[in-house]
Amino acid sequence: MSAEYGRERLVLGGRVQGVGFRPFAWRLARELGLTGHVSNRGGEVHLEVEGLAGPRAEFQRRLLTEAPAACTLLDRQGVATCEETEFHVGPGEAAESAGFLPLHDTAPCEDCRRELADPADRRHRYPFIACSRCGPRLTVTRQLPWSREHTTMAAFMLCPACAREYADPADRRFHAEMTGCPDCGPQLAWAGADSPMAITTATGEAALAGALACLKRGGIVMLKGVGGYQLLCDAANAAAVARLRERKCRPRKPFAVLVADLEAAAALAFLDPVEREVLAGPTAPIVLTRARDDTPLAEGIHPGLAWLGLMLPASPLHLLLATAADRPLICTSANLAGEPLCYEDAAARSALGSLADGWLGHNRAIALPCDDPVVRIMDGQPVTLRLGRGLAPQVISLPDALPPSPPLLATGGHLKAAVALARGHQALLGPHVGDLDTPASRARHGEVAERLCRLYHHTPAHAVHDRHPDDAGAALARRLGSAPPRTVQHHHAHALACAAEHGYTGPLLAVCWDGTGAGEDGTVWGGEWLAVNGARARRVAWLDPFRLVGGEAAIRDPRRVAIALLVAAGCAKPWPAVPDVDAPLATDLLATLVERPSAGPLCSSAGRLLDGLAVLCGLIGTASFDGEAAMRLESALPAEVSLPQPPEDARLSLVPVNGAWRLDWRGLVRHVVGARCQGIETSTVAAAVHGAMATAIVDVAARLEAPVIALGGGCFQNRALVEGARRGLEAAGHRVLVPGHIPPNDGGLALGQLVAAGRALAAVGH
Repeated sequence: MSAEYGRERLVLGGRVQGVGFRPFAWRLARELGLTGHVSNRGGEVHLEVEGLAGPRAEFQRRLLTEAPAACTLLDRQGVATCEETEFHVGPGEAAESAGFLPLHDTAPCEDCRRELADPADRRHRYPFIACSRCGPRLTVTRQLPWSREHTTMAAFMLCPACAREYADPADRRFHAEMTGCPDCGPQLAWAGADSPMAITTATGEAALAGALACLKRGGIVMLKGVGGYQLLCDAANAAAVARLRERKCRPRKPFAVLVADLEAAAALAFLDPVEREVLAGPTAPIVLTRARDDTPLAEGIHPGLAWLGLMLPASPLHLLLATAADRPLICTSANLAGEPLCYEDAAARSALGSLADGWLGHNRAIALPCDDPVVRIMDGQPVTLRLGRGLAPQVISLPDALPPSPPLLATGGHLKAAVALARGHQALLGPHVGDLDTPASRARHGEVAERLCRLYHHTPAHAVHDRHPDDAGAALARRLGSAPPRTVQHHHAHALACAAEHGYTGPLLAVCWDGTGAGEDGTVWGGEWLAVNGARARRVAWLDPFRLVGGEAAIRDPRRVAIALLVAAGCAKPWPAVPDVDAPLATDLLATLVERPSAGPLCSSAGRLLDGLAVLCGLIGTASFDGEAAMRLESALPAEVSLPQPPEDARLSLVPVNGAWRLDWRGLVRHVVGARCQGIETSTVAAAVHGAMATAIVDVAARLEAPVIALGGGCFQNRALVEGARRGLEAAGHRVLVPGHIPPNDGGLALGQLVAAGRALAAVGH
């Protein structure tokens, strides 16, 4: 036997399960004349290959470069030869793994789409068609390793034809755990809202036809999607849209629109090449796009906003519906405002009468609820605003410069809550859960945390939550951690989340702008510059505080913020009219309360400042959802505007305070008031506001001479603000870190909490 002949073991991590990796490795080994085996083990793939050195080296090279998804070589070592006669696929093993497996649900691949549309194919128009490269993953997995018996597909025994494909390594459906067909797989069911106890009245094609008929006559359909139930209706039918808003108790928050293909999407919005690529990609997210004016969409879909959330079909069932409907469809989560996503059949059927006119379900269970993801393109790069189906979970490699993390769990924030796990040099950020305002949403938060821990065999030694005194995640942290929970200041967590995504561990200046977060001085923060070095964060600049009259009432009614800004800026009366469409405002009374500490906390929030400026621009009165005022202010900008340098009287002035800086926004408020009184176009005023805010970021960075800047917090969902600040900072020579895979809003907070807790524990020897 040649000295070049040998055998070696390879261990690979990354996205290596649920993507057809084992059949790919089998075909490659056969092509190169190698023997051995491949199997799933924990969250990894283990291979042993035997043969000559040249083919073994070529196997490893192509394994890493041609794999169906991104993977990394974790270990390689020589082992004793076995002189096997073939290369085979072994069963999965439930071995413990230090890593986290990123199980991502994916839209149907091109091969499955062709079969779905082919009348000669046995899976023609089968709503659950899938193969080793596409289909649900996280939402159907009960335990690891990834195998059919560990998913909700275990309830469906393969027919002889599907079993042959499943057992054939040369077939596209070899070990395709989600495979099935009309004879052996999940089945559709339809029930009308008027049927007793929502009893099924049709199945199969007739069920699909029932749903389409309901949509075409202006009805609302409750659809069992990939990660939970959704509500669909005709997006061009104003009466249907209004009825949906009334039933969901959702007055103005925008709805996402589902279309069959890119051609239909381009008829509704201006799409750049990156938006097209992301829309049509395997994760099929909701993509925020600039809406066209001349579309058939009802006015009530995204009122007051220039941006439209578009999505392409995320599953074969969505594809069949969208294609047959031949019209844009609203596609939104099936829940009442403030309640968690509905994903269990019994709960959906019981809610049917109050939410929808018909129920299109099926008998494949959902193991883990997961809302649709939301993405926005900024500076030509996708930025995740909501981590959901197809993008969740995100697995983040923590830099070796950080200490290895003990098993940790982080509960995230009160808004846009998501949990995260960490161990060793990896962290996992789970799917968006939502705002924790109700008992039901807090229960779902705990349910998702427990299921992720169970799925990844994770027993937290420590749990961490937000430092806010009334944080809703504190109880969960106490329950799931084996030691007393740790806390992390809100904006420090934003900074560390952004840095962790980029693998950066050095000193940086973090611009943390959001709505509200508990500050370390007893006030409400949200417009902060933090000097971050290791586990320490020091506040080095901030927006001048103003009074939140009525506390949380000022968040729902940003007119209160506007009055506080007018008083603080010394604007002479008469003030510009404040919109009072939804409710009258006692302007004079509020003005007298601004100076009273008992009227509400002081606040340095950039998000609240933008809210108040939106009111002063005449764009909004009361807000029906978080961020609406600031979103309207951004929507008032001209399309594709490059932010101008602000007029000198609109710039935020820097005032030194004990070695730090306070930013005075009063000149900006006076500028906005003056411009409005002079009748200057709102788009011009909105551009001045955004230019002033972006310039303030650059000015502080210059004063503090910080080489690396991180942008974190919900304000950096604003495309104009991000792009304006980033270009100004880079032109001045700064390196800029911007969230991308991790949401800049509170949905990414848990990742930063993990990093902070890990560093703190390492400092005390844990």
